[in-house]
Amino acid sequence: MTPPVVLTIAGSDSGGGAGIQADLKTFAALGAFGTSVITAITAQNTLGVTAIHPVPAEIVAAQLDAVLSDLPVAAVKVGMISDPAVAKVIAARAAELPNLVVDPVLVATAGSRLGEVDVVGVLTAYPCVLTPNRHEAGALLGRVIETAEEMVSAAAELAARGPRAVVVTGSELALDVLHHAGRTVPLRGEPVATVNNHGSGCTFSSAIAVRLAAGDPVPEAVAAAKEYVNRGLRGGAQWRLGAGPGPLDHFGWSV
Repeated sequence: MTPPVVLTIAGSDSGGGAGIQADLKTFAALGAFGTSVITAITAQNTLGVTAIHPVPAEIVAAQLDAVLSDLPVAAVKVGMISDPAVAKVIAARAAELPNLVVDPVLVATAGSRLGEVDVVGVLTAYPCVLTPNRHEAGALLGRVIETAEEMVSAAAELAARGPRAVVVTGSELALDVLHHAGRTVPLRGEPVATVNNHGSGCTFSSAIAVRLAAGDPVPEAVAAAKEYVNRGLRGGAQWRLGAGPGPLDHFGWSV
């Protein structure tokens, strides 16, 4: 059987734990055929980001045109966008991007700034599944979000801007909040004792895209993605890859 085609539009992580690399691992692990449009090249490892080189908007557009003109893309995940011109390229083609999932990458796990609110904010007006963590949701709304109650109100506020659904994630609280079809639902889980969470947000949004490509409704896609990330965190909890926060076990090698 031919696998569904899923596209990631994101930055490259030279350390292999997040960005394009995490997205393609997730697609493969969940049975999708992954394609990619690289928006930036980053020099990073488990300790942080040391350099960022944005890919020119015309090259981003050429990559996107090449994929869309030939391959039957069933879902699209958007990650790191640091250039307003690149955001415009994606926005101009939003109608061609089925089952759009937007992960508003603003700050890396190690604290490095990867995107700007004004750039990412352009894409929140489209009918996507928006997946900010609570810090990114706070940046998009211009306030600090710390509690479960604040996550619930943030999800509803962001949903009012136009997304198809919003999932505000809070892994340290073992809680995500989904707003979809006018309802806000807390999604509680079991916390995983690990420092190896690099790329968890990228992995979560990519897993949602795969499940949407397979035909799942949004709530089921989000639940499946949440379980996949939990398994990945558990599987990689004892890994020691580098001196900082390591990646997830995308393929279940350790589970």
